[in-house]
Amino acid sequence: MIEADLSPRERAVLVAVVPQFGQRRTVESNLDELARLVGTAGGDEVARLIQERNAPDPATVVGEGFARKIAATCADLDAGLAVFDDDLSGSQVRNLERLIPGDVKVMDRAGVILDIFAQRARTREAQTQVELAQLSYLLPRLTRRWRHLSRQAGGIGTRGVGETQLEIDRRLITRRIARLKKQLKRIEDSRRRRRSGRRVVPTIALVGYTNAGKSSLFRQLTGAEVMIEDRLFATLDPRARRVVLGDGLSAVLTDTVGFIRKLPHHLVAPFRSTLEEAADAEIILHLVDASDTAWREHLRVGTGVLEDLGVQPEDVIVVYNKIDRLPPRGGTAFPDRRGPGGTFETASAGDTVRISALTGEGLAELRAILHHRLLTVPGVVTLQIPLEDADAVETAMRLPGRIARRFGAVSLTIAARTDRAHLDEAGLTRYLRDRWDPERPEAVPGPQGPAEPG
Repeated sequence: MIEADLSPRERAVLVAVVPQFGQRRTVESNLDELARLVGTAGGDEVARLIQERNAPDPATVVGEGFARKIAATCADLDAGLAVFDDDLSGSQVRNLERLIPGDVKVMDRAGVILDIFAQRARTREAQTQVELAQLSYLLPRLTRRWRHLSRQAGGIGTRGVGETQLEIDRRLITRRIARLKKQLKRIEDSRRRRRSGRRVVPTIALVGYTNAGKSSLFRQLTGAEVMIEDRLFATLDPRARRVVLGDGLSAVLTDTVGFIRKLPHHLVAPFRSTLEEAADAEIILHLVDASDTAWREHLRVGTGVLEDLGVQPEDVIVVYNKIDRLPPRGGTAFPDRRGPGGTFETASAGDTVRISALTGEGLAELRAILHHRLLTVPGVVTLQIPLEDADAVETAMRLPGRIARRFGAVSLTIAARTDRAHLDEAGLTRYLRDRWDPERPEAVPGPQGPAEPG
């Protein structure tokens, strides 16, 4: 693992570029998020500098004059870190370090995120992913970290050594990356086999923007004691627990790493496996912080990630969390289909629910929705068997793939993952119902076959 760059409570100056006539408000929002990232990594924002220019300078992003302004600001405020909101290339970092005093470290958003990941990784898989991401990030930036080895005019006996050492370092890192990718593939294959082993049990994935409250909801639904912090990327390692939804129905709930704006692609790839839990789940709970003024942008970012993973929109339930923090209706645009400005391209009627994972408000409705959706997904059949047919009841109770049951006064209702061939073989086809509908008064199939749905 590469040594983390940020020291505890290091003073940082944040830097961003906004195109002339561009969205300055968006840039300010991005810097607010960057400040939280720096804070999570162990630093403090002491100033932020925003430059308006038509296009980023290829050599330094901000130009030589503004780079010297950054240097002066760092000197005046005793800041040891300059963090850029956009990605910096190796040559840009080198040029900026030439213009900014050597005791000020130059980083970009990706570097800060990697530092947080390095702090939070606990499992073997997460640590492997972090190291792979760090080395991929470091490889094109060797000239900055090893610049003392690249000087050619060091006197007799030193010419050429720097170039040779850099090439050796590049080869070593390239080989290490290849080994890590193979190791990560073995870990992913093992996890995939474990997932297939629990395929009979329905699965639900928690996804959403970082700090949307996924860990709080995870604890509310499962009762598991998990770390809950008001910090970005508080959860890095995926975790799974059982959630009980009634009628003998239970599911595996998986919490995943949070989404974030402007996460570079070379960081997304190593952590993609943690999000495969979402792609494989029957239901995805897309958690959105309703109290955040940027909730529309967070929803857009999360929806884009899910689309990239191949998740179907009909498998997603959008959950608006932290409604306890919202002002009275009319104070702000509430994230609701019927509210002002609250139209959602990604959510149709019935696909959204409003909750507070802190107070428990709306959780009963969410559990009811999960209960209904899991019993109506493709591949799940519903049987309603009269209790007087003891042989059929006994057969149904032994039916492979049974996920839920409910005894009524005169009948047993069963939900199972099976197909018609197995039902024919078990002699249960005549008890098939169209769906599991707990709201409907109990009805027992008569001699003519299954009762019509209400």
